[in-house]
Amino acid sequence: MKTIAGLIITFNEEKHIEELINNISFVDQIIVIDSFSTDATLEKIAKFSNVIVIQHKFKNFAEQRNFALKQVTQDWILFIDADERITKPLQKEIITTINSDTSISGYMVKRLFYFKNKRIRFSGFQTDTTYRLFKTNKVTYIQDKIVHEMPKIEGETGLLKNNMLHYSFDSAAHYKSKMEHYAKLKALELSKKGKTTNIFNLHFRPLYKFIVNYIFRLGFLDGKEGFTLCYLSAYGVYFRYKTLKTLNH
Repeated sequence: MKTIAGLIITFNEEKHIEELINNISFVDQIIVIDSFSTDATLEKIAKFSNVIVIQHKFKNFAEQRNFALKQVTQDWILFIDADERITKPLQKEIITTINSDTSISGYMVKRLFYFKNKRIRFSGFQTDTTYRLFKTNKVTYIQDKIVHEMPKIEGETGLLKNNMLHYSFDSAAHYKSKMEHYAKLKALELSKKGKTTNIFNLHFRPLYKFIVNYIFRLGFLDGKEGFTLCYLSAYGVYFRYKTLKTLNH
């Protein structure tokens, strides 16, 4: 039987961490890389004897994930965020997959998105997939992609059939806060590459983002939640280029 480690990076995840640890109890080892949480995250993790906690200062997402990967000694890695959940069918598929004679080194997983505990079926989230399952020592994260980090996988890749659940945001304020955090990191990434901003990026690119998600990707079918998500996604684009303009000056 092949072994698998559950790998989690955290910062102030007291709302999710207990449920997540119970959710991935099928793995052989759970490793949490915490960037010095100031809420009750660590206290809640301490209730579990099967969890290893390592604190590491957060620089950016790519660096944090690469540090986390170096801690694993199991055959496979399930890299999961605190607000994600593995369904029972996906759990069975993961166990079957890692114990098969597969040549695939990394698997993507389809995610079902929830906002305020409501399933969001459109608004740009209907094709949401992300890499979550890897053979150990076959993946690193590209260093200059410091947000929306991208793995570099040695070997073939595949897509698992079953879905995972993503309870990313519980309020508009929470979503806005995360959009601003991601936007700041993305602006820093662009600034390091020598990119500049202009009127098009500040005004027309956010509008284009809203129109694509709300009209063409059917966000209006998600009701008021769809409007909120599409608006805040567009706001995130605006905030990115506003921050870039500040950095350039």
